[in-house]
Amino acid sequence: MVSRLLECGDQRAARIVAALPTDGDGVLDPLAVDRLMISVHTELQRLREELRIDDRLVHVLGPLFAAIRATAGHGGPFRLVDIGSGLGYLVRRLAATRALGPDVELVGVDLDAALVGEAGRLARAEGLACGFVHGNAFDLPEAATVYVSTGVLHHFRGPALADFFRAQAASSALAFCHFDIAATRLAPIGAWVFHRARMRHPLGRHDGVASALRAHSDHTLLSAAEVPGIRPLLYEPRGMANPFCTTLRPVLGIRPHLEEPLRRALGRASRRLVGPEQLAGTAR
Repeated sequence: MVSRLLECGDQRAARIVAALPTDGDGVLDPLAVDRLMISVHTELQRLREELRIDDRLVHVLGPLFAAIRATAGHGGPFRLVDIGSGLGYLVRRLAATRALGPDVELVGVDLDAALVGEAGRLARAEGLACGFVHGNAFDLPEAATVYVSTGVLHHFRGPALADFFRAQAASSALAFCHFDIAATRLAPIGAWVFHRARMRHPLGRHDGVASALRAHSDHTLLSAAEVPGIRPLLYEPRGMANPFCTTLRPVLGIRPHLEEPLRRALGRASRRLVGPEQLAGTAR
């Protein structure tokens, strides 16, 4: 792994990995890695609380589920699936506040077994009605109504980003809503300041800045999300938001019949919701 990071030119990451515990063959200690991942994600949870990311997500998801209820023809239940849920802070917070209503089932999915195990332990300790699954979010036995994520999109590069959206369009899901870092000139600086101040381990500090540098532009997200059967929309694109306050913003993909009900449910805030045809009038 160290050699691979050096080949990619990321010497900082190579030094961080080289300092992690290994066995006699140079293989990373899996227990140490699990402990580190849980520690870093715990600090990330504190950052999310300070930036009120989950409140902002509810601001969009509430009207989205209102639009789904208005057009579904049945009373639910509906299912929200959080892709890359980590320690499950979003799912646990939604379960604790019941912000989306009792007819929305909450499931977190992550490829990291240690994070899923810790998320489940925390949910049980808090007595919350939500579940966590280790695996691929698109292989669940029960279909999602809405897929969500926070801070996942910048991990997808090139064709993989459109493939990610196509997988959701090919499912029976009615919508997706993915928050990711807004690609502004201030984003790397802001990420450095926040992560330097709030993260203790070098891994968390380095990953925060690297993620900001990898953030996709508004145009890239909308282009990738423009797949058959999906109406791509961006909420608060760069040109409509204060760059000093912009951190994360969501790209949405909805079945076309949901657009008008969603705009009605958003009310005046629907002015912040733009499609590809309107993005040309905003800064890219």
